[in-house]
Amino acid sequence: MRNQKKHTLKSIALEMGVSVATISFILNDKAEEKGISSKLIEKVKKYCDEVGYRPNPLAQTLRTGKSQVIVVILENIYSRLARIIEEIAYQKGYQVIFCSNNNRDDKTKKLINLFKDRKVDGFIIAPSPNLESEIKKLAEDQFPLVLVDRYFEGVEANHVITDNTLTAETVTEKLVQQGFKKILFIVPESTQSQISGRLKGYKNVIAKHSLQEHIEILPFEDKSLREENNILKEIISKNDYDAIFFATGYYARLGLEIIKSNFPEYLEDKGIYSYDDEILFKLFTPSISAVYQPLELIGQKLMEILLKEIDSKEELPKLKEKVVLECEFRDRESSLNKVSITPQ
Repeated sequence: MRNQKKHTLKSIALEMGVSVATISFILNDKAEEKGISSKLIEKVKKYCDEVGYRPNPLAQTLRTGKSQVIVVILENIYSRLARIIEEIAYQKGYQVIFCSNNNRDDKTKKLINLFKDRKVDGFIIAPSPNLESEIKKLAEDQFPLVLVDRYFEGVEANHVITDNTLTAETVTEKLVQQGFKKILFIVPESTQSQISGRLKGYKNVIAKHSLQEHIEILPFEDKSLREENNILKEIISKNDYDAIFFATGYYARLGLEIIKSNFPEYLEDKGIYSYDDEILFKLFTPSISAVYQPLELIGQKLMEILLKEIDSKEELPKLKEKVVLECEFRDRESSLNKVSITPQ
């Protein structure tokens, strides 16, 4: 077998008749900012492809202090946000490693420590309650980090969230103004900041109008889809309310399937609003009103803050960025006043 020559930056530079620095700038996508001609860029990249040269990731990390890798830990429901983050990261020259955190905290803790040891450049995390100590350690170790959707009161870390309390207040107020007085709020059992905020918003408006609370808290323990459906079906079947406010898009999807299959008349008789929008909601009959979280803006802010920390030449700032964004309200047919409702 013929021995293939091992190519290095130095050997490629000699072959091309340019400096090692020039080759490095081209292969690290910094050629344009260094004023290198597009003709030479194309020539070098074509040659590297022909000889099969690939930069050594470890050598790059040792040389630059950066791995060009970002770790994003989200729940599966954030798939759209994940795509937005990945696209922005790609444009900035970063690769993204996605990990899911669906109530598998032991696994997630190990992954965080693994990637810290691998010297990734930063983390974007939607943390579950049991990750507080790991998040605190990342922050204390000056690791570039941004939390999304939720945060911990006792941990000084960057976060990008929406105003959950204000949003839930607005939805509840909209339902009240449409004549609904017995508003059922279906919410998961959770101490997470976003869920606590939504529950607080609902309660604020109910108290403001001197109405009675109708709150159903679904247990947080791991349950099968069948068990979740049975619990939700029992709640919905009580029929002691005139509107439903689902605190999450996940529960809205499950609830609407149950209503459509078992209580189709509720779609016409009761008000319905979901916290989080889904593509199919506008295709329902009636179309389903929903809160839309500005995912594009959330993704942009997450990457903007993270890259700022990654590129920081000095110690990371002690005062972290805490971004709170407003949601959009997509009022559709399901939250409109029903003919059968008599104001009380």
